[in-house]
Amino acid sequence: MEGSGVLSFSPDRARRRPDCLYADRGYDHDQYRRLIRAKGVKHRIGRRGVEHGSGLGKHRYVVERTIALLHWCRRLRIRWEIRDDIHEAFLSLAAAIICWRRLTR
Repeated sequence: MEGSGVLSFSPDRARRRPDCLYADRGYDHDQYRRLIRAKGVKHRIGRRGVEHGSGLGKHRYVVERTIALLHWCRRLRIRWEIRDDIHEAFLSLAAAIICWRRLTR
């Protein structure tokens, strides 16, 4: 969560934390909930053992769609790079290509 935030192209605007964090049932643990609350961020984490229909899918599809689009880039399906900066560079390049394709439609 420390690395997340809204990036701005103007140098006078600082990064800020997200307003709300959405997570699936894999993160349903009190430790995660306390950590997120301590950072001052609201959360919507799915509960284990609860039927679907909570409404989280309306927000989670954006994440799932983005991950699916990133997996179109073969280099990102399996992480071959050992260094984090190289992997992040390929992620940024893939995100730029995805945005460019959407804008040229």
